[in-house]
Amino acid sequence: MVVCGDDGLAHRLAAELRSVYGEQVTLVVPSAERGARRPVVGRAARASGLLDRVSAAVTRATSSAALAEGRTTAAGGRTAEPAGPERVIEAAEASEAVLAAAGVERAAALALVYDDDETNIRAALTARRLNPRLRLVLRLYNRRLGLHIEELLDQAAALASGGPDGEQGVFDASTTVLSDADTAAPALAATAVAGTSKVVQTEGLMLRAVERPPPAPGQVADPGLCTLALLSATAGDPAGADGAEDSGEHGPRLLPDEREVAQATGHGTVVLETVSYAGPPLSAGRRVIPLGSLLSRRLLWSFATLAGCVIALAIASMAVTGKDPLHATYLTLLDLFAIDDPAIGEPLGRQVLQLLSGLVGLLLLPVLLAAVLEALGTFRSGTALRRPPRGLSGHVVLLGVGKIGTRVMTRLRELKIPVVCVEGDPEARGLATARRLRVPVVLGDVTQEGVLESAKIHRAHALLALTSADTTNLEAVLYARSVRPDLPVVLRLYDDDFATAVYRTLRAAHPNALTRSRSVSHLAAPAFAGAMLGRQILGAIPVERRVLLFAAVDVAGHPQLEGRTVAEAFRAGAWRVLALDTAAPGERGQAPDPDTATTADRPSGLIWDLPSTYVLRPEDRVVLAATRRGLAELLGRRQRETAGA
Repeated sequence: MVVCGDDGLAHRLAAELRSVYGEQVTLVVPSAERGARRPVVGRAARASGLLDRVSAAVTRATSSAALAEGRTTAAGGRTAEPAGPERVIEAAEASEAVLAAAGVERAAALALVYDDDETNIRAALTARRLNPRLRLVLRLYNRRLGLHIEELLDQAAALASGGPDGEQGVFDASTTVLSDADTAAPALAATAVAGTSKVVQTEGLMLRAVERPPPAPGQVADPGLCTLALLSATAGDPAGADGAEDSGEHGPRLLPDEREVAQATGHGTVVLETVSYAGPPLSAGRRVIPLGSLLSRRLLWSFATLAGCVIALAIASMAVTGKDPLHATYLTLLDLFAIDDPAIGEPLGRQVLQLLSGLVGLLLLPVLLAAVLEALGTFRSGTALRRPPRGLSGHVVLLGVGKIGTRVMTRLRELKIPVVCVEGDPEARGLATARRLRVPVVLGDVTQEGVLESAKIHRAHALLALTSADTTNLEAVLYARSVRPDLPVVLRLYDDDFATAVYRTLRAAHPNALTRSRSVSHLAAPAFAGAMLGRQILGAIPVERRVLLFAAVDVAGHPQLEGRTVAEAFRAGAWRVLALDTAAPGERGQAPDPDTATTADRPSGLIWDLPSTYVLRPEDRVVLAATRRGLAELLGRRQRETAGA
């Protein structure tokens, strides 16, 4: 396996392939001076005494995470094999010479996970020419372009293997385009709001998992379609075990059997609740501005006061002149707009009412002018960024609308959760999406006083810090906690070791507040590793600090599945068959255009209520829920190669 990248995802993916799947890995990364810096805390925080503890924890975490393997130099330099199962090549980019030095001609799979789409595409085209049999996995943020690139590279592999009807399938020279933003966004959005379902969506398929609290004594918990995990006993406690990747008795139990579920009293569960999206999709078109948003509350009260004055004058006119209500109201309006004849020779009361009506009319003119100007400003800002509305509360404050933040913002809107974004770059890529979705945005540096207050942080439900700078995320969280010590927070941090260290320190400092730290590389690496091994990973759902994978698997060639019933194919703590894919073989794996199609545009063709006595046939394709190690054991590449030999 060859992994090329320039950030934490490359290192995490290489570690995933080595430790979980036992693969030999060649890692191509920039030199230490030019590569992405390791996370350090260098900016002053506002919470006294907490930063020192975080710094100490981070120092220990980053020291233990340093690469122990030796490094080599490519692109015209020496090449030396370090000890251990991983070979590291230092190169600024994956040029043809670097790919040749990494052994792409002999590799089974290549992952290109650079942060730049163009760099990945250029390297993929070169790698496909060097080795047409190579399985390619690309990291692309542009999903529409990714579909076209995937089609192009697959066609090139087919032609190189003997034409469009050649034997490409023998070599499995497939191309898979993934986005770490799309992979991690559902987990980050779900973590932001307690009780929000965790969603994995791909290829017209939506899996929805939800955390449920322990049942009351005497009650039986609803298992939904199936129970995916038993949470740790302290998972519902802010000072609990969430945050530790502990597979022992203190961590969650993934894919338990019925006996474990029955015996686990006092444990929350993660169940598969629904498998299809029933609500309407968010409209990407123009939205009609509601009438109530045209005028501010002060103007509405001004109009209401003037209307009350008109009614009072009309009643007084009825009492003085003896006219009927309609005639009296008509005379009052004429006086109000100063278009009636002067009440010369009329009774004194009538003359006084006319003067009062004229005075009210003078007060009406500036109110009407203010209403026109405010309505005009509302229409002009209909295509501009919205400000947080007055009285907003119970929302999620999202810091940063870059690659990850934009996807999370879209997910939150799909879940009908109010969100306010804070962004310091007026040219950020997510601002166009925020404008289209009518999401309020505060432009400003989150580390400056008053910016989080503008986002109504004191009335927010949760804070999601997703900027690309660890120190910015940490400082924003510390300041938000100084404003609201009980505020639930979620941090996106550079790597998983750093995320765990920060989590533990924040949890110790604020034991009564929910704290979650998430690493995008940790959430995305399992899907990339599965794709490199030729598996279709539908998505990943975090269970505390562990990950549960969903994969589409062909039954043929797997003795643990082929010829067994659904009940016999289930292995507790490792994998479980969830559904049967009834789509035709030629239609499997064909995803709709992610920017134009919706889930309802293409049915998934999945059968979820499989009887436990159903016997899995070689031509079947099933959807599995599995742990990382369980999936590695079930679908290990070396195991299949040995069996084939």
